[in-house]
Amino acid sequence: MPFASLGLSPVLVRAVNERHYTEPTAIQAAAIPAILQGRDVLGAAQTGSGKTAAFALPILQRYLAQGRETPRRVQALILVPTRELAAQVGETLRGLAQYLPQPLKVAVLFGGVSINPQMMGLRGGADMVVATPGRLLDLIEHNALRLSTVSTLVLDEADRLLDLGFADELARILALLPQQRQNLLFSATFPADVHALVEHLLRDPIRVEMASTPETQPDIVQRAIEVAADKRTQLLRHLVQAHPTERMLVFVASKYAVELVVHKLCKAGIHAGPFHGELSQGTRTLVLSEFKAHRLQVVVATDVAARGLDIRQLPVVVNYDLPRSPVDYLHRIGRTGRAGESGLAISFVPPESEAHFRLIEKRQNLRVPRERIEGFEPTQASAVTASLTDPDSNGGIKGKRKSKKDKLREAAARGI
Repeated sequence: MPFASLGLSPVLVRAVNERHYTEPTAIQAAAIPAILQGRDVLGAAQTGSGKTAAFALPILQRYLAQGRETPRRVQALILVPTRELAAQVGETLRGLAQYLPQPLKVAVLFGGVSINPQMMGLRGGADMVVATPGRLLDLIEHNALRLSTVSTLVLDEADRLLDLGFADELARILALLPQQRQNLLFSATFPADVHALVEHLLRDPIRVEMASTPETQPDIVQRAIEVAADKRTQLLRHLVQAHPTERMLVFVASKYAVELVVHKLCKAGIHAGPFHGELSQGTRTLVLSEFKAHRLQVVVATDVAARGLDIRQLPVVVNYDLPRSPVDYLHRIGRTGRAGESGLAISFVPPESEAHFRLIEKRQNLRVPRERIEGFEPTQASAVTASLTDPDSNGGIKGKRKSKKDKLREAAARGI
């Protein structure tokens, strides 16, 4: 099925072809016609399924049909949970709009940077706004923009928006929008709070749910390496040095671990960079650009990088620390194997994390064979000790938990 058959104009089809989209993905083929009909849409699909274009293309088609308002007024508002996702959605919109006869002005708004350039950029209005909720409200309070003309609202990664505590901000933003509008909600998972938002927000929505099948699943090989907890950094260094031409995105549990692992890798002569929420936006942007340009071989990150990052031809993702949630595990490994490419996801499984990894496997309905690499395997004594004494041996889901300070002390003692 070609994109032209979905009701898109030739200028949009031309832009799509130049981005090497050969044919619509499943969610694009289902969502684009429904959005063009003006229907509210509830979309669910696995990571890397092309959902950004699924809402961007019909929004641009409507802009093309309606024409630009003078002065510019916000026609579409897209809310996202992270700075990087905001930047990527804005880039996608601009790329797909490059051949429109009327130039499109997209305002990308997020925190972590000075508000003044964003206020200056909003002078003269904007046609579309991509924003994180907090910074959007800041700019509204500064009278930099209004939402009274929005005809289409998109909530992208709705589950993550609510995970990050944006519920109050969302309620304030919704109160500022016109009652008559189109609502598009995309979410990878649907916990109770997302279901409540769907019931409140969407009117008779068309549900676009792309079930994961062998044909639609990303081509990601999963490996699980049993390793002593205090040898994970040495094992990571071994893997990086054994594959010097392959870039790796490594996930750890805290910003403390990010900085420590990066320090250890750099001492070993490996080009590595940190990525976590407490870095400035300038630093985060620089690290990503260096990684994409192959000037960094490794980026060590917290879960802030688990969603919204689209890094072409990223061959390897490593779970140095397992995520707390099986859903987060899927988002982490979904950074590789994107856009039809193959990928590799490696998880380090110390004895104290075995029960939690079994839970992750159960949620995937998958069994990942355990491997051991000589020199890094856990000792029998450490495995027995972990199973008998570790309070997180239940998988890290319930029960007694160590304090953050205790975990940091143990991490330092283990030399990670």
